[in-house]
Amino acid sequence: MKNITVPVKVDGSMEYARFELSLYEESRELALKKRPLVLVIPGGGYGFTSAREADSIANNYLAIGYHAAILYYSVSPAVYPTSLRELAFCVKYLKDKADELLIDETRIILCGFSAGAHLAALFGTGYFRPEVTDYFKVSKDYLKPAGMILAYPVITSGEYAHRGSFDNLLGPDKNNPEMLKYVSIENRVDENTPPAFIWHTFEDGAVPLENSLFMAKAMRAAKIPFEYHVFPRGGHGLSLAGPATYSQGRHEDDPGVRQWMELSQNWLLRTFGLLNY
Repeated sequence: MKNITVPVKVDGSMEYARFELSLYEESRELALKKRPLVLVIPGGGYGFTSAREADSIANNYLAIGYHAAILYYSVSPAVYPTSLRELAFCVKYLKDKADELLIDETRIILCGFSAGAHLAALFGTGYFRPEVTDYFKVSKDYLKPAGMILAYPVITSGEYAHRGSFDNLLGPDKNNPEMLKYVSIENRVDENTPPAFIWHTFEDGAVPLENSLFMAKAMRAAKIPFEYHVFPRGGHGLSLAGPATYSQGRHEDDPGVRQWMELSQNWLLRTFGLLNY
């Protein structure tokens, strides 16, 4: 296994912005050369990046033979489009260096949590927009991700918004109706959006279930395939829903919710496979 830390620098980036890669190395014993990669994007309301939604998540995708990476993106006071361009920087790095790093550039999947899922979906519906393509001087489809895993995602800036996420993301523009509409993901889904695995809990009191329902409805209307799971119990931010990701003073534990990881792994292998000689 090879571990690499790459500083992320775009206009407005904070000094801590980086992404960390865990990569399988080539071996004469293995038929598998290039592998798919899951890029993990922790949540935190665009105010921090959660450690509970980082290493433990990446390790689970490494366990099925995928490369994994984690993006620690700039948060408030950094504002849009800084974090979006940081994610684009990572995807471009992975695609540009795919041969060297043994990454299958056609199978890069984003995995976001809460506000990190918003960032994943913002990119999944915006990789072809001028704020990305003009900035990086790439074609409209060069940075397209293969798919998205969206865990209890922040989607809408409307009635069911997690208002703190949009306040942090937009800063001075937090009450600008045009910007709020622009970064509300249900308004952005179209035929260019990649397929998704989405999960949420019915009891989520921080990011209401309506967020992922809106995402599923928009993807259905655009005829983009998705797999969607709603678990009846559990609050927000469950991560793996077991001891490995308990927070201090709170036990985010639910055996029913815990199955989401295996379900997402099965979705990955069924949708994107592993072997690609």
